[in-house]
Amino acid sequence: MTASPLIPVPIPDGVAALIGSCMPIHILQAEIDAECAVREVYRFRGPLCAEDRADREHALSTLAQANKVLAAYNPRLMVKPGRTY
Repeated sequence: MTASPLIPVPIPDGVAALIGSCMPIHILQAEIDAECAVREVYRFRGPLCAEDRADREHALSTLAQANKVLAAYNPRLMVKPGRTY
């Protein structure tokens, strides 16, 4: 996460921990699940076999579930593949 979309400035770990301590646990877990699902979706490139397609669809499903929880808390927390901070 960065402070500005134009100039990427990393947030110190202490500040991130302070922000996280103000959020409910299920929201933090949904954010972690969404970020992991996005990484999983990006693993699958090019022509996919049936097994890889199923894994990619499962990752997209996990992302959708996590985004539903995040959107209920704050719509700006939703994670999208290809989103830059």
